[in-house]
Amino acid sequence: MSTDGPQRLVDRHPSLGPERLLAELVPPPRFAGVSFDTYRPAPDQPSQAHAVERLREFAGRLESAAGSSSRSVLPGWLGGRRRSADPGRAGIYLDGGFGVGKTHLLASLWHAAPGEKRFGTFVEYTNLVGALGFRPAVAALSTSRLVCIDEFELDDPGDTVLMARLLRELADARTALAATSNTLPDALGEGRFAAEDFLREIQSVAGHFDVVRIDGEDYRHRGLPEPPPPSTDDAVVAAARAAGPGAVLDDFEDLLAHLAMVHPSRYGAMLDGTTAVFWRGVRPVADQSVALRLVVLADRLYDRDLPIVASGEPLDRLFPEEMLRGGYRKKYRRAVSRLTALAREGHGDTARGQG
Repeated sequence: MSTDGPQRLVDRHPSLGPERLLAELVPPPRFAGVSFDTYRPAPDQPSQAHAVERLREFAGRLESAAGSSSRSVLPGWLGGRRRSADPGRAGIYLDGGFGVGKTHLLASLWHAAPGEKRFGTFVEYTNLVGALGFRPAVAALSTSRLVCIDEFELDDPGDTVLMARLLRELADARTALAATSNTLPDALGEGRFAAEDFLREIQSVAGHFDVVRIDGEDYRHRGLPEPPPPSTDDAVVAAARAAGPGAVLDDFEDLLAHLAMVHPSRYGAMLDGTTAVFWRGVRPVADQSVALRLVVLADRLYDRDLPIVASGEPLDRLFPEEMLRGGYRKKYRRAVSRLTALAREGHGDTARGQG
């Protein structure tokens, strides 16, 4: 490829220190300007309007606690109604399918909350612990009045034990917690590992939250056409060259191999300066490890609102049916939903919305 052509992600090997990991614990660019007022509940889904009310109340109580100059009141009331049998709940948990606006609402809460606060995906918090060590990570996070955890999922026993400890420490430090997931907290890990062997840890995680259910269909595909047909290889190259600085063009097979060489915590940094993404030769991904890395990349692409133009197989056929029925099916379906939305943007269709 000529030096004046598009850059390639496969040539990027970003390094990132603990300071940047902490500094990036804020809502991603797609959700930098959202608020409760910009969330649009579906008229036929009262649970969505109810979720907005619950989170407004949550934010208001954080504001009251900040005004009192004391955080000792936080755990008993932040989940909504006080429960005498379970007074230690310190958080609220948004449960619902992908595309119903959970991330939009979580980011809106973050924007509305006073004081020091953190916002990140589940993976970003586990990466932070890996980079800093457990105790320094707890010290860094426990100064916050609010810690928001997006896409909460327990994929392996190590993560289960780690997050149970981390949430316990944060709750003890009177830090309020808010999370989103496609899975109820007491069902985390289901279908992925021997969850029954870690039931105490899973129940410990669940015990920190009151659950708010959000129903509805994926807004990204609400009334919109099917995914755009793939482009030809030549059309992808021509479009990438025409896109100018900030465009990246990769052969899909090479990109998948490169993802194995870069830690997932660095996928966001790998996209620094990128404005549009072009892939040649997309094909189905049947290997679980490769597929899970691609899910993380899809999330970072979506966070940054990067349009995609691709050749090969349609993006909604990335994962075989058996994977879409397996233990990680919610991750894969979320990735398909997000990549399809970005592909529409790459073809000039509008699919932006609540996230």
